[in-house]
Amino acid sequence: MTTPATPLFQHQTVLLDEAVDALDIHGARAGGVYVDGTFGRGGHSRLLLSRLGPRGRLIAFDKDLQAIATAEQIGDARFQIVHDSFATMTAALRERGVGRVDGILLDLGISSPQVDDAGRGFSFRNDGPLDMRMDTTRGLSAAQWLAVETEQNLEKVIREYGEERFAFQIAKAIVARRALEPLTSTRQLAALVAGVVKTREKGKDPATRTFQAIRIFINSELEDLEAGLKQAYDCLAPGARMAVISFHSLEDRMVKRFFASKANVPQPDRRLPIRAVDLPQPEMRLLAKIKPSVLEVDANPRARSAVMRVAQRLPVPLPLPEPP
Repeated sequence: MTTPATPLFQHQTVLLDEAVDALDIHGARAGGVYVDGTFGRGGHSRLLLSRLGPRGRLIAFDKDLQAIATAEQIGDARFQIVHDSFATMTAALRERGVGRVDGILLDLGISSPQVDDAGRGFSFRNDGPLDMRMDTTRGLSAAQWLAVETEQNLEKVIREYGEERFAFQIAKAIVARRALEPLTSTRQLAALVAGVVKTREKGKDPATRTFQAIRIFINSELEDLEAGLKQAYDCLAPGARMAVISFHSLEDRMVKRFFASKANVPQPDRRLPIRAVDLPQPEMRLLAKIKPSVLEVDANPRARSAVMRVAQRLPVPLPLPEPP
């Protein structure tokens, strides 16, 4: 069952049972190697460990130092945590003596503790420093980036990553404001955007899309996802499954297209004399598209935009025997 509503700074894992069930861990597969590409606060990892047998193994990834601290409290010899993005999966697994794995789960986006902690700068609802980095040991903070980026690139990021139709006006306002004073707090940025965006969907704050865009850019989320999907596929053993939970259309679109590129193959003209053995074969099977139930959304409104897609890597087909 989905966990009940929890207080501030705690995290409710979205699609908890559905995601772990999707990896189909049973029988001999319980002794396999699995990857949780986004540990977060460990909801999926803990349930995965409960499904694994004594010889099973779980390797998790996260960029957030608070997530790493939580992971290090798991006293289970079958579990390892990697302080890095899942986009480094291939090399990280190789370093740990792992080639192919039996299942991979990616839960994209940010966790409730990251959003609720004003000191992280992810949310416009509470005033805090404009940081937005998942890994605070690397890269520019949002404030540092906003202070130096060109107006043209600001507009591009806000338009493409936030799908914000007022991107030009927002970028122009940022450049004008920083000429007078630096933008250093979430409240400053949210107020600036609200002064420019005059219309917005009912129930949505004017700053939502801009904050999303800057967070995605600062953390290279889409680049990590593109690289991570390719590496995850390469690491999957034949018959293994991959489940990906996304929370906005940009991510879901990338996942959908990647899975489709592996599952759908172009069919040649039937009139051409092509042998069956030479026909292109799909590399993955699409298994499911799952959204949270009404009960889960009622208990955790942040789950409402979640979409999970599940696919399975197909075994390489054996070549047909040549005719005598």
